[in-house]
This record gives sequence, structure tokens and C-alpha cells, in this order.
Amino acid sequence: MFVEAIEKVDQYTRPIHFILRYYTGSDIVPGTATLFFVNENGFAITCRHVAQQILYASSIYENYLKFKSELRKFEKDPGFDTQRGFLENKYRINGDNPIRILFNFINCVTAYKGLAIHLHPTQDLAIIHFRDFESRQYQDYARFLKDSRLVKQGRYLCRLGYPFPEFTNYQYNKNTGDIEWLSTGRINTPSFPIDGIITRHIGESNGVVGIEMSTPGLRGQSGGPLFDKNGIIYGMQSSTRHLHLGFDQVNREVVTEGHRKKVSNYPFLNVGQCVHVDVIKQFLRDKQVTFYEEEA
Repeated sequence: MFVEAIEKVDQYTRPIHFILRYYTGSDIVPGTATLFFVNENGFAITCRHVAQQILYASSIYENYLKFKSELRKFEKDPGFDTQRGFLENKYRINGDNPIRILFNFINCVTAYKGLAIHLHPTQDLAIIHFRDFESRQYQDYARFLKDSRLVKQGRYLCRLGYPFPEFTNYQYNKNTGDIEWLSTGRINTPSFPIDGIITRHIGESNGVVGIEMSTPGLRGQSGGPLFDKNGIIYGMQSSTRHLHLGFDQVNREVVTEGHRKKVSNYPFLNVGQCVHVDVIKQFLRDKQVTFYEEEA
């Protein structure tokens, strides 16, 4: 059903590749996210939480460099461990937060000279503007649903994104003590569609702001388009909720491969949450960004 729609949406949906390094580990952690273009002028949308990683990438590393610089003063101090703990608290350095984030926009535009990022004040939505680029590497742009009354419970829709980071063009440089992108290795990562029906509308005091889907959005699909069989955009994948079903099994005896075992299971239903098309269009209007609509 979605074959032609995916081919259409794939022309303007693109991955964002991330590599992260954490304070307590030496491994490089790859990650992905998604954006899609809304016009021919280099404007795209993605999730607010994705755009924030891009915005804060430089400041996170600058904070870590300041921490390292101050820590060096105490290398020969007998109270080095105490001072290190003090500085970790001062600079909020711990094993749960990355100390370095690099990002790479894949097949978006060539030789852009700057980025302008606008964060939605309340919703998980952001606009990214690639400024002063040489040429487009995306072939088309989104057509948004004109009549949002068609966003109804039970409607069958699809999402497209990049949940599986299979790129390998990165390394840890021992000479610089930093992570970096390479010109070798696998540069691309595959797109992945996932279908489902609209289960509920997500509302706030000022009206409906989101769409709940019967299937989860996968990690890395954040910022990907939600569309119908004609490729018309109904929203954007944002997050996944985990609804406890209440069918818990505790120390339940089962037979598997001829052996009796006791197992416990606490099942959840994972449902996707998408930013509603009306929220996206209004934000684009607010920022005076050209976009296009289409009848379903």
C-alpha cells in the first residue's frame, strides 16, 4: 500500500548521524535521527530534542575542555581525586552525559555556510534552515494535509526514518584524544518504514497537538514524516509511550524445549507519538517559512 508513498517521501527525508563519547568510556556510540524538507529553500523540520543536541554539541565539548584544563593543575596534587570529584560536580561531568557530540547531515545540501535553528516553545518540534548552500541533494519537499479533519481514529498511516545506525565512517583519534569523522567506511544508513493506525488524539488545554499511533516510533525515527498512501504528511514522529497492559505474569511455570522453567513478564504496549500536522503548519507560518499543502 505504501510503496509509491515511501518512494515519494524518501526524496526529501534524510538522516542525521551522531557520534557520542561518554566521560567514563572510550567507546564511540553511534546514533541517528531524521529530518525532512518542507520547501526548496533549505528549510527542514525535525524534533526539538534532536535539534537541541545539535545546538548544544559545541558547548558540551567546550565545558569538557574547561574541566580538563582546570584538572591538569592538580595532576601532582596529593588530593587529586578529591579535586577531580569537586570539578566533576562543578562542570557537571558524569558517566551519564556525553562529553563530545558530533553530527553529520547526510545528502541534504552541499557547502552550507550556516545553520539557523528555531525551537518550538512547547512542542517537540524544530525548524532547521541550511543557509547559503551551493546545491540541494534532496529532490522534492513535503506536501502537508490541507484538511486536518481527516486525522481520524483508525486511519492507516506510515512513518519513515533511520532507526538503525549502520554507518561506520568514524574513529577515535589517539593523537588528538578526540572522535572524528572519516572519508572511509560506510557513510549511509538504511531508511526503515513502520505502519500503524491512529489510536487517539493527544490534546492539551489549547487543543489537539499530537497523534498517537498503534505502533512505536523506533529510536532514530524521531523527526521522520507521518504520511498516508499518497505521501501526504499528517505529522512527524516524536517519541514512544509505554502503556502498561496489566497482564503481568509472576513466576509463571512454562515448558520450553522440554524443560520446566519459571518466568516473569510485565508486558507493555509501545505506542508512537507524533506532532500533529496543524502544529507543524502553524509553526512554519509563525516563522514565515514557505510550505505546501495538498488535499487527501
